Amino acid sequence: MGTLLDLLETSAARYAHKPALGLRRDDGTVWHWSYAELLRRSRIAAWRLRALGLQPGDRILTWSPSTPALPAAYFGAMYARLIFVPLDARMAPDTITRIVERSGAVRLVLGTGRDAPDPSEVGLERFPTTLLEDLSAEPDATFPADWEAQLGAWGRPADGEVFELIFTSGTTGSPKGVMLAHDNVLAGVASFHRIINPMEHRLVSLLPLSHLLEQAVCLFYALEVGADILYVRSRNPRVIFSAMTEHRVTTMLLVPQVVDLFWSAIEREVEKEGRTASFNRLRAVARRLPMPARRALFRSVHARLGGGLRLFATAGAFLPPALQQAWEDLGVIVLQGYGATETAAGSCTTMNDHPLGCVGWPPEPVKMRIAGDGEILFAGPTVFKGYWQDPAATADALTPDGWYRSGDLGALDARGRLHLHGRKKDIIVLPNGFNVFPEDIENALRVAGIRDSVALETRPGRIEAVVLAPQTHAVPGDPSAVPALNSAPPEAMRAAIDAAVRAANAALGPNQRIAGWRLWPEADFPRTHTFKVRRDRVRAWAAVDQELPLR
Repeated sequence: MGTLLDLLETSAARYAHKPALGLRRDDGTVWHWSYAELLRRSRIAAWRLRALGLQPGDRILTWSPSTPALPAAYFGAMYARLIFVPLDARMAPDTITRIVERSGAVRLVLGTGRDAPDPSEVGLERFPTTLLEDLSAEPDATFPADWEAQLGAWGRPADGEVFELIFTSGTTGSPKGVMLAHDNVLAGVASFHRIINPMEHRLVSLLPLSHLLEQAVCLFYALEVGADILYVRSRNPRVIFSAMTEHRVTTMLLVPQVVDLFWSAIEREVEKEGRTASFNRLRAVARRLPMPARRALFRSVHARLGGGLRLFATAGAFLPPALQQAWEDLGVIVLQGYGATETAAGSCTTMNDHPLGCVGWPPEPVKMRIAGDGEILFAGPTVFKGYWQDPAATADALTPDGWYRSGDLGALDARGRLHLHGRKKDIIVLPNGFNVFPEDIENALRVAGIRDSVALETRPGRIEAVVLAPQTHAVPGDPSAVPALNSAPPEAMRAAIDAAVRAANAALGPNQRIAGWRLWPEADFPRTHTFKVRRDRVRAWAAVDQELPLR
């Protein structure tokens, strides 16, 4: 299989009339495109893109919530041999401005609907724009009778041809355009077959399609294995749970915060029914049984989730071992993965081996090694083609022998499993020369019950934590569930945070321990569009705010 178009065409022939992509509307109704229809709509989109005067190599922006028309636009751009540049709804206006300038994009493909972006908010109201739904709409009078034959005669992309630029989140400085070619992403898709066993997949997609992780796993891999994919644009937990039940979901790709959200909903329901003690006893019994038996024991819980849930795949943040164990007690395998946009795939646990507290191994054909200073390096066909029009940044990202420098720190245990320590640039060097990894401290706080934090050195040798207030139940990125906190925390909250910090300190080494903490004054930390905390802004705030010492 040379390109992603080969993947699409092979799947359309193999699964033809099987549902491929669907959308759950706000009124609860669902519509689907079959595999054959997705292929047809993609070709329609390709014809319209060329009819706009776009030429191979031109860059187009895509900016829309997830909907079946968005993958059709992606594949249409591949047929037209354009390069698409996904924008994300969470991107800051100045970030979008820099991406437009750096990419040299000549057209915007814009989604519609209640939750669609507004170009006027980022200065793109006069940018040449085509509506996403119009791009793949039924052919009209402008299409010649032989348009499909003409399209079939177009030159096909080469395996190594760049089809997408994904700009990094830019936590420090200007974002860089990661050049991805067909062979990079297909190598990543091939690696997923070594992680996920053959099974029927009914996916509910929540993460944005502007992220490579969602594209690679829940679009390209999912289409290759004949999955039925449902997009849910609402972030209301009740709507999400309803969609999961109605779709009889088997598989979901989630950030750990949402896995925690789902588990909290189950615990609340169990508590409301007065069954907490018996539920926990049953979990202890189930832990010694095979997965199918566990699901049978908790059939009533599974029934509320559609009856078919088998697999969560997570990445992007630390997954507390107790949270993974909780879901696996119910018979749901939880995989942990790690990678970067530049690598398309990295390391992951597998359905056959999914230990707690690590991110597994690099699946073939991914190559990984740990440098002398602990930095994680990658090589192989999944590694990107470089940064768009930035040879200096590309050279800086690679070792002399061609390995990609991830900027992340990690270590292998005795079984060769990867454990992450955080970003190399965030490491704290104490006056005594001891290196402290902030992520180790933040993970210990998560295990102790703090939903998110930033560990930093406020003055030489003093480590503090900036913590978020306990949160009511909401999807990450939606601050509406937690009011801003503009005053000192209530005594009960302060006591709970004190206790969690002490518990974390008990699990940390002497040089890692937290001397004091500060309560972030808002519902969530400032984040990039990929949900990474803007540590620079947290540090700037901490430089003028007053810490709360442990009592």
